[in-house]
Amino acid sequence: MASVNEDFLNLENDYLFSIITNKKNEFEKNNPDKKVISLGIGDVSLPLVPVVIDAMKKATDEMAKKETFRGYGVVQGYEFLIEKILEVEYKKRGVELNKDEVFIASGSKGDLAGVAEIFSKSNRVALMDPVYPAYRDVNIMLGRNDIVYLKGTEENGFIPEIPKEHVDIIYLCSPNNPTGTVLTKEQLEFWVKYAKENNAVIFFDSVYEVFIDDENIPHSIYEIEGAKEVAVEFRSFSKLAGFTGVRCSFVVIPKELKLYTKSGEKVELNSLFKRRQSVKYGAAPYITQRAAEAVYSDEGQKEIRENIKYYKENAKFIKQELEKLGFIVYGGEHSPYIWLKTKNNMKSWDFFDKLLNEAGVVGTPGVGFGSAGEGFFRLTAFSSKEDTKEAINRIRNIFKK
Repeated sequence: MASVNEDFLNLENDYLFSIITNKKNEFEKNNPDKKVISLGIGDVSLPLVPVVIDAMKKATDEMAKKETFRGYGVVQGYEFLIEKILEVEYKKRGVELNKDEVFIASGSKGDLAGVAEIFSKSNRVALMDPVYPAYRDVNIMLGRNDIVYLKGTEENGFIPEIPKEHVDIIYLCSPNNPTGTVLTKEQLEFWVKYAKENNAVIFFDSVYEVFIDDENIPHSIYEIEGAKEVAVEFRSFSKLAGFTGVRCSFVVIPKELKLYTKSGEKVELNSLFKRRQSVKYGAAPYITQRAAEAVYSDEGQKEIRENIKYYKENAKFIKQELEKLGFIVYGGEHSPYIWLKTKNNMKSWDFFDKLLNEAGVVGTPGVGFGSAGEGFFRLTAFSSKEDTKEAINRIRNIFKK
């Protein structure tokens, strides 16, 4: 008899964004004459920049010629991309890493799951609340139910507090999805100190670091002294360069980072992950990696910064206009996400239904990111300027009443 991995049965029946999509589809079916504007899912709207397209075309042409054709890729990633990542993302910020500490892959979701499965089921996990729901789901799938939630509230500025009990794995996301808040250097120093004192490991998700405007806010946790001993860093090209439909990411695992066996022996996470990838991952496509390499050219940096500027202007507009309507609003400054407090203590899903049914605008209920998100709502800046302005105008018409 084929039996099921019952850890999967502990998941909620539907993923947050699947529920949102189903509600949107149902509304469109019943209201075919109404255009729905989505400021909910964090997908980009601008096309890939010209230098990236040119690189993909060139790589495709190479694949059409016998002398330049590429077969199976390099599991860890091609050196030409890893070297650019080290130069632009780390050396310029004073961080020294080795080439064999960077792993190229096809999306941060897979990276987060892949690294997490190397850790024992017995590890206690600390999650920011509210935060991206995939962190929780990955650990539930892996049989970890000992989860501590670090509540982020208005009172503490949505910054997680150090847990009172011992934890083994700590998920930090800065800039945070969904609240848009960022962790300062001092706050990260505190977390690194905690991790070192407790033999814990930090999973640092910095996929939105390109939106940081303040030079005093760290883009990488490795800007903090000692972090290489306790932190894994996750990055993605999805928001950095609009690769949501192309798929490319990387994870950094310093060799200084060690895990422990039951007998207390130290083992290198880097080598274990490399072994894991050789079994479970086939390598990111050559064409995709050439496209990612182009992002780090001078022209590529200039072009992607223009796209990021476009989304930042959307975020600033949404924040300002909502505040004019009397909403309390967070985020929207170092982040593409706007985190607003619903009026009159309205529940998050009730606010979702109100916006969808009365304005034809889709956002994301805050409670979907954790219980601390109840009474809040997330909007994204990734839509077009035209749709963003129209969506806010529709919201304005509701709440001016």
